[in-house]
Amino acid sequence: MDKVKPLHEVMTLLRDGQTIMIGGFLCAGTPELLIDAMIEKNIRELTVIANDTGFEDRGIGKLVVNKQIRKMIATHVGTNKETGRQMTAREMEVELIPQGTMAERIRAAGVGLGGILTPTGVGTVVEEGKEKLIIDGKEYLLELPLRAEIALLHAYKADKAGNLVYRRASRNFNPLMAMAADLVIVTAEHIVETGEIDPDEVMTPAPLVDIVVLINNE
Repeated sequence: MDKVKPLHEVMTLLRDGQTIMIGGFLCAGTPELLIDAMIEKNIRELTVIANDTGFEDRGIGKLVVNKQIRKMIATHVGTNKETGRQMTAREMEVELIPQGTMAERIRAAGVGLGGILTPTGVGTVVEEGKEKLIIDGKEYLLELPLRAEIALLHAYKADKAGNLVYRRASRNFNPLMAMAADLVIVTAEHIVETGEIDPDEVMTPAPLVDIVVLINNE
C-alpha cells in the first residue's frame, strides 16, 4: 500500500480544535513543513502535546506566536519567551509535565495501559488533583495515558508502506507518538520503495503510520 500523499491533500485532515501531538526536541525531528502549512491555513484553537514550544521563529513556536494554540501540554517552554508571556497573561493554557512522565504517559496510551505509577512530582505542585498510591511504603502518583487525534512526526527516511527511520537525536518523541494517535502523519526527507529499508533499521513499523509526505514535494 502506497501511503505517500501530497501536502495539500493532507491539510484537509487538519481542522480547528483538534488535539495534536507534534514530534521533536527543540525543532530536531519536528515536522516544520506541516507546521508552516497549519499557519498558512490558520488552523486555530488547538491543543498541542509536545516536548517543548521550540523557538519564536521556528517549529511549534511559530504556532504560539500566531496564537493558534489554545492549550499547550509540554515538558518545558523556556526557549520561547512568547509562550511564557501568553501563559502569564492567560492567553494560552499551559500544562507542564516532567519529561520522563510525559514520555511514559504517551507510551502508556500506545500500548493500552490504564496509566503509570511514578514517584516524580510527589510533594510538589505536580501532584495536585492526582491520585496517590503507596506501594511498599513509597508514594507514587497515578499518571493517566496521553493520547491525541493526530500525530505530526518527522523521519529521515520512509518507504512507501510507511516504515520509518529517524536520524540521531531527531528520533526523540517521534516513535512514542506514532503509537498514541488515531491518525499518524509523517514528513520524510527521503522516500524509497517498499522493501528497500532493512527490517533491522526500521524504528517505527508501517502499521503505525497512515500518511507520508515528502518534504519539498507538494
